[in-house]
Amino acid sequence: MSVIPIWKKSSFSEGEGANCIELARHDGRILIRESDDPHAILTAAPARLGPFLAAVKTGRFDGLGQD
Repeated sequence: MSVIPIWKKSSFSEGEGANCIELARHDGRILIRESDDPHAILTAAPARLGPFLAAVKTGRFDGLGQD
C-alpha cells in the first residue's frame, strides 16, 4: 500500500484556481508541483530546499520572469 502525499498550497495562491505551487513531504523528500500540471512532480532534499525558499522570501528572484 502506498502513502498518498498531503499537498499544501502556498498562502499566496489564488484560491482554488490553477495558479498554485504545492508542496508535500514523502519518504524524507519534499515534493513540488504546479496545480495546473499535478503529474509533473519535482523532488528535493529538505536541506537543499530550505536555502532556496529563504532566498525567495528575501526577494532574490523578484523580477526574474519579467522581460
